[in-house]
Amino acid sequence: MKLESSQIKLGEKAPDFSLLDASTNNLYSLADIQGEKGTVIMFICNHCPFVKHVADELVRLANDYRVLGFGFVAISSNDAKQYPADGLEHMWLFARKHHFTFPYLYDESQRVAKKYEAVCTPDFYVYNASAELVYHGQLDDSRPQNGIAVNGRSVREVLDALFNSRPIPQLQKPSVGCSIKWK
Repeated sequence: MKLESSQIKLGEKAPDFSLLDASTNNLYSLADIQGEKGTVIMFICNHCPFVKHVADELVRLANDYRVLGFGFVAISSNDAKQYPADGLEHMWLFARKHHFTFPYLYDESQRVAKKYEAVCTPDFYVYNASAELVYHGQLDDSRPQNGIAVNGRSVREVLDALFNSRPIPQLQKPSVGCSIKWK
């Protein structure tokens, strides 16, 4: 089911978490992934065509901005019993296939998605150095089969603004993707 991300209040502090990484089996918390300039939290999954469409750009984005002081993490909150393709083992394979350079965490209880008010995949949250939400929405205007190239423009503009201490772009379009598969 295609769904838009919810509107949430900017300025809120990032909720903490402790989740298992599909690649390393290590637990990661918010403090472990925060960057000195800011943090990007991405709710994704393995099977969603909207996520598959942008997966390689997620890696380019992380590689371009991690060196500038930004932290990155992807979180999957889908119910793996209903959607086995989104289970931990398949997360590891997906991360490996796309050469993820950031942790890909499993929110089995779905508590983290609920704390963040995430409703779709992909969904992007950008926090400043103080862990205050400055952006929530889409990666860019590209969607599967709409003919627009994937470039991460919406998130890149926010990260550039944070890095250069400029005002955050006011236009924040909701993300569009598959609904999170709740238990």
